[in-house]
Amino acid sequence: EESFNVLDLAEYTKNRPWWRKIFAPSSGSSAEKYNVATQLVIGGVTGWCTGFIFQKVGKLAATAVGGGFFLLQIANHTGYIKVDWKLVERDVNKAKQQLKFHSSGNKVSPEVKSRVDEVIIFLKKNVILTGGFAGGFMLGMAS
Repeated sequence: EESFNVLDLAEYTKNRPWWRKIFAPSSGSSAEKYNVATQLVIGGVTGWCTGFIFQKVGKLAATAVGGGFFLLQIANHTGYIKVDWKLVERDVNKAKQQLKFHSSGNKVSPEVKSRVDEVIIFLKKNVILTGGFAGGFMLGMAS
């Protein structure tokens, strides 16, 4: 029988200088250190993987939601369930009012604002990586 060793990445990378060099807090963006071709490949591959997974999960979710609505309409039409449309309309109107109330006083928390600023700075510093990711994402969605 085959035996496998379990690799604990946290322990493995703890004493590796290359890991600290790349991911140290003061190291800046790790993608800046690579040449243009490498940045495009990294961005493209990660984008393609993300797009491919996003497409598969999206199809599954759309199928589940659409199938659920389809089954509910069949059950309603055949009399298995009765929908109180006045109650549905009242609840929808109530939800609309609550959404209007919450969106009128919408203030972004400082934590969210700082994270958004960090992302924007990263995107500006890594335009090539971001472009590769966007292209790869579109290819992943198409495949």
